[in-house]
Amino acid sequence: MLTVNEVSRLTGVSVRTLQYYDSIGLLKPAEHTGAGYRLYDDNALSRLQQILLYRELEFSLKDIKKILTAPDFDRKKALVQQISLLEMKKEHLEDLLLFAREMKEKGDVTMDFSAFDTTKMEEYAAKAKEQWGRTDAYREYEKKAKDRTQKEEAETGKGLMQLFAEFGAMKAEDAGAAAVQAQVKKLKDYITEHYYTCTDEILSALGAMYAAGGDFTENIDAAGGSGTAKFAAAAIERYCRK
Repeated sequence: MLTVNEVSRLTGVSVRTLQYYDSIGLLKPAEHTGAGYRLYDDNALSRLQQILLYRELEFSLKDIKKILTAPDFDRKKALVQQISLLEMKKEHLEDLLLFAREMKEKGDVTMDFSAFDTTKMEEYAAKAKEQWGRTDAYREYEKKAKDRTQKEEAETGKGLMQLFAEFGAMKAEDAGAAAVQAQVKKLKDYITEHYYTCTDEILSALGAMYAAGGDFTENIDAAGGSGTAKFAAAAIERYCRK
């Protein structure tokens, strides 16, 4: 655990900024000391890295919060988007540098303004923002989560992981077994109660995402053991085919 001052020294982000991120729900500390001081763990630092990358790309804090709190946010997928945007930004800066050098060497005014065109980068960024916050499910989740305390949010997440731990204990069974299918229904009802209305269509999409690699797969397998994410996905697929 690192204190807010230690995080500030490590990252170059001011204490005041970290406190502001906490106040708007963008970056919550992992816990507080008995005296009320903020403490940050590796997960919080990983989230801060995401925030800083998006800030470098000139995303607003509002957009960053929407992306990072999206129910289907995947860090690896987000990094692919960020790398693409950073490459576009690099290319844009290189074009501007070349343009400025030519102006210096030629000493005259050119009517070529193509080096200033950021349309492609802006369109890609807009699609990235839209992807993480465009669904009714996200808006429903946002409404349910806004009044939850940090502790309540953590408990909700633990409850979800407990369901996957129970899936892990069932891996020796057939994915279509009655007990396993009942577990899928339990998961579906839990998501509906705590996150957003989980239709069969949404559940099917979640199942595919659970087994696709990235944060979801890693977290589920950490809760239920290796192969749990794929087993849960197979059980969900059987459930949704009924």
